Amino acid sequence: MSEENKTVRTDSCASCAGGDSAARVQAKAAAEAQKHPPLRVVFMGTPDFAAAILERLLDFAGVRVLAAYCQPDRPAGRGKALRPPAVKTLAEKRDIAVRQPLHFKSGEEGDRAVRELAALEPDVLVVAAYGLILPQRVLDIPALLPVNVHASLLPRYRGAAPIQRAIMNGDSVTGVTIMKMEAGLDTGPILMQRAVGIGLNDTSEDMHRELAAEGAELLVAALERLRAGALAAIPQEEGRATYARKLGKEESLLDLSLSAAGLHARIRALTPWPGAALRLLRPGQDDLMVQVSPGIFPVPAFAVEQDEAERTANGGSLSGDILGVADDALFVACGDGAYAFTSLRPSGKKSMGGKAFFNGYLAACPGARFSVDGNSPH
Repeated sequence: MSEENKTVRTDSCASCAGGDSAARVQAKAAAEAQKHPPLRVVFMGTPDFAAAILERLLDFAGVRVLAAYCQPDRPAGRGKALRPPAVKTLAEKRDIAVRQPLHFKSGEEGDRAVRELAALEPDVLVVAAYGLILPQRVLDIPALLPVNVHASLLPRYRGAAPIQRAIMNGDSVTGVTIMKMEAGLDTGPILMQRAVGIGLNDTSEDMHRELAAEGAELLVAALERLRAGALAAIPQEEGRATYARKLGKEESLLDLSLSAAGLHARIRALTPWPGAALRLLRPGQDDLMVQVSPGIFPVPAFAVEQDEAERTANGGSLSGDILGVADDALFVACGDGAYAFTSLRPSGKKSMGGKAFFNGYLAACPGARFSVDGNSPH
């Protein structure tokens, strides 16, 4: 994980509006919470992000986790064998009951799932990256409230891919929000927030891991305040709302007309899934798809100077042109100069450095260049 720009880490909550610091409010809530019994919690989540939050809940004495809900096992890998979600694996390891309903919609199956959930008599539903739509009749089940852990500073980046879109847009700060759930998509009142910096080289994988850890701690703090009767909510500002649509595989192809900064942000956002890719156009040969990882940014000054000199000598280079190799980095022309690729994986091959890629795929192929927008001209 990158350490650049990681100084931002601040909390905000409605309970702090009177002038008390977040730490002082939390200390008061912790003392008061000891006078009350643990909260009865049903957890709902599916992937690794959710499992990290569930694990912290299971180690928190202020709650009793009654059951863990997650999506059904899905086929995965070459053999397409059923693979359990991360939450199921953790819950079974910790002897927590697991339930995997297909949905909560009206009908025999959905009605049964709702009845089974209501029978648990939870005080709180905790939802984190569950992946199923929860109708109002589910949100009405807990005695106190349903809460969601969302990986952005709401109302910015509502939706399925808040981490990836924040990185892709070049943001230097993101965060995590604990909110009260309602029927709208991530529209509920904010209970607590924590801002977290995005480092210059942080990928989506890095930020998923960090925000899961920060979200888990913030959730515990929020539940402690709820237990003490000191958890306030503030409405979201609709005028500031933005939407983070789900990532698709079709977004993996890079647009080399972007600036070096834009490319660096996009590659980081697409790592590890769906991955970033380039199409190598080779005269007289089939195009070659190449997966790439985040490279060097900012591009070293000496390399930029060399690129400018070469473009001038050649009458100008176009985005996608191969500019050369230096220090095992392959320099490729982009919208405002060059980007330095340090790890490239040709289709069907292992990853390799810039020098090995140049020698193996470019040196003996005059005129080879990368497609600007990933499309083939053929």
